[in-house]
Amino acid sequence: VEVHERPFLKICGSSATVPPRAESITWPPTRAPPPPSLLPQHFSVGPLNPSSPGKPGLSVLGQNNQVLGIGSGSTIVHAVQRLAERVKEENLTIVCIPTSFQARQLILQNGLTLSDLDRNPELDVAIDGADEVDSNLNLIKGGGGCLTQEKIVAGFAKCFIVIADYRKKSDRLGEQWKKGVPIEVIPMAYVPVTRALTKKFGGVVELRMAVNKAGPVVTDNGNFILDWKFDKIHEWREVNSAIKMIPGVVETGLFIDMAEVVYFGMEDGSVSVREKQPC
Repeated sequence: VEVHERPFLKICGSSATVPPRAESITWPPTRAPPPPSLLPQHFSVGPLNPSSPGKPGLSVLGQNNQVLGIGSGSTIVHAVQRLAERVKEENLTIVCIPTSFQARQLILQNGLTLSDLDRNPELDVAIDGADEVDSNLNLIKGGGGCLTQEKIVAGFAKCFIVIADYRKKSDRLGEQWKKGVPIEVIPMAYVPVTRALTKKFGGVVELRMAVNKAGPVVTDNGNFILDWKFDKIHEWREVNSAIKMIPGVVETGLFIDMAEVVYFGMEDGSVSVREKQPC
């Protein structure tokens, strides 16, 4: 995967309309070029390219008649707040699909329209954070324990956009994030899955323990989370597939070749962008 990295200008722009969504559902969904508009409040977006006159600038968050997947975590809070402001100011029609209980509450608290995958099985855009992003736009996610629903929502979106701060930016996975790859498992299987992981891939596997309750973290799906702290560089696509073949594994926090573009908020207030080569 060829990835381009470029700076991003903080210039305000105007809204744009999008064509109606097709009624038919295809799998895998056709990946559309990501609109450079889904960013936190401090990531203002202006004209797409100063050298391309005539192209309208896109506003900060969302377009009319979109179905949006809303991720989890602190970074997304800012994006949803800005989205709610635009929906009210511009009278937009936007439907939101949550990736967790936290995201659901965030949608409701901001007065946005809540839906689900039963009613909207295909999404226009999903926006989420990440624990780490490598140079090929592969991600580690799941630090907040919502990896399975996050991957489902991202996987059924035409476009998956990630926003993160500069500390999540790395050349290879494990360079910045030291807490390992989260793996959601059926509770009865966490011991044999732990043994299988260490036998096949080495490293250290820990059952994630809760902070404000006795016992392990329990996901929104009623499962446990194992954090696999790997000790060497892996071929992540192959490892991801192999882990998911272990009986008892529900999902991994490895998001391989899923993101179209990642926006990093840099320490100096600027925004750096990593994006894939356009088709």
